[in-house]
Amino acid sequence: MTIEIDLDPSLDELVLGAAFTFDELVDALQRQRRRRLRIVELSDLGIEDGLCAVWIMTDAEDLVLHAHSDSALHRQQFVLHELAHMILGHNVEDNGDGPDILLPDISSETRARLLKRQDLDTAEEILAESLADRLAAAIRGATMQSSRYLEIFG
Repeated sequence: MTIEIDLDPSLDELVLGAAFTFDELVDALQRQRRRRLRIVELSDLGIEDGLCAVWIMTDAEDLVLHAHSDSALHRQQFVLHELAHMILGHNVEDNGDGPDILLPDISSETRARLLKRQDLDTAEEILAESLADRLAAAIRGATMQSSRYLEIFG
């Protein structure tokens, strides 16, 4: 499968430049989306559970929940993948109007995204992972700048 897309316009809207810190990326996303972005590790969730991270949109904020990993780079990639979905505008439309008996407190939009994530070969998932890789490279390029990276990823 070959997927071609120019990711530069998505990044250009954030006005970050070629190298930036993790904090600068989070701040730019908060400004662009005009909402708070919280990143929380779920220590009881492990990658063996089949879910590395999820982006949940509430009325007030964006929330990225991620699994624990002993590798800081691995945890960063989990989060960057979800941030890439935000940057690329991957808001999944609700495919079902009925209530969900298993996950009643989670919006139908988020449920659809969780279920869709099981298929990692979709164009959307491949694009998000590609952009996450580019974001990681840009962050590595700015390693000399101060960052909350260690605070968040340990």
